[in-house]
Amino acid sequence: MDLRPTPEEAAFRREVRDFIRAELDPATHRKMLDGRLPNRDEVVAWQRALNARGWATPAWPREHGGPGWGPVERAIFLDELHQAPAPEPVSFNVAMLGPVLIRYGTEAQKNRFLGPTANLDIWWCQGFSEPGAGSDLAAVRTRAVRDGDDYVVTGHKIWQGMAHHADWMFTLVRTDPTAAKRQAGLSFLLIDLRLPGVTIRPIITIDGRHEVNEVFLDEVRVPADCLVGAENDGWTVTKALLSSERTNIARIGMTKHILRRIKTQAAGDAGLLAKAAAIEAELRMLEVTQLRILDAQRRSDGADPRSSVLKLKGVELRQAASELLVQAIGPAALRADPEGPEAIEDAQGTALPNYAVLRAASIYGGASEVQKTILAKNVLGL
Repeated sequence: MDLRPTPEEAAFRREVRDFIRAELDPATHRKMLDGRLPNRDEVVAWQRALNARGWATPAWPREHGGPGWGPVERAIFLDELHQAPAPEPVSFNVAMLGPVLIRYGTEAQKNRFLGPTANLDIWWCQGFSEPGAGSDLAAVRTRAVRDGDDYVVTGHKIWQGMAHHADWMFTLVRTDPTAAKRQAGLSFLLIDLRLPGVTIRPIITIDGRHEVNEVFLDEVRVPADCLVGAENDGWTVTKALLSSERTNIARIGMTKHILRRIKTQAAGDAGLLAKAAAIEAELRMLEVTQLRILDAQRRSDGADPRSSVLKLKGVELRQAASELLVQAIGPAALRADPEGPEAIEDAQGTALPNYAVLRAASIYGGASEVQKTILAKNVLGL
């Protein structure tokens, strides 16, 4: 197999790179170079610029407003965003909900939601995890009881990323508590977060930022036409969504960006540069592995369970690189102010918070233990 990019792929990479340079707001770019998070308005502005170019929904087919890219084009696009760095299109919108609406939604749901979802007129968050249901997602207890034309929803969701920015939440609820199999009693609902009975509370994470939340649902009346798929068949929809979530999660471009920062900080320190070189060597091997998997996906037009190794190794390398960056910065990293003026000057204030919060990457998007189980069962046949 020839893993070299085709002339068309190389030209596409240049096109994406040129677009980012021309269209990304310099203040947003500077913020991301320093390891800080863009604010809501900056994310919305960038996604709308991508949408105007036809690139906000990289995994959507042309007939639903997407570019119709294959897996290699999507990987190139995300790699250039990560290396720039520039904000990704909001994944809850375009990588998770959009594809399942296209596959399982009614025509009315597609007409109502797909356009605003792509343009970020509606910002979505994910309502899956609960205090007693994380990796064991089938343990969801939030109840939805049918009452006429509505579902009455009561429960407690936790770790909802960017729910404080969101307008709507897609969520997994229990509609049949008597089902013999836990998965069989679950349904997939779309909930307007402005409805009475919805309360969002912030959770400040170890990096000092507000990115995640808990959402309380107290007898929230959700119109029944916000059910995606059949009642009690939400597990089918959810599995498809999680498959989308775990696509292109190696985030090789992000690690390359961290390595560039290390080389700048550690110039002249042979020991640190040797450690950076070791990470870079593994990263190049991972990049080849990703190309092989993407090539297989392109030829089979299906998911490949081997992609779990991308999540496993991709997270390990990003975590190792983020730790090495803290070492390269040294005591100055203890300033640890991800949003303060010092971070604008030299990015030193963001290194330690980013290192700390990246520990959670081994859990979200499919815990490392889950990925190992997938590899053991579906690749190694154990």
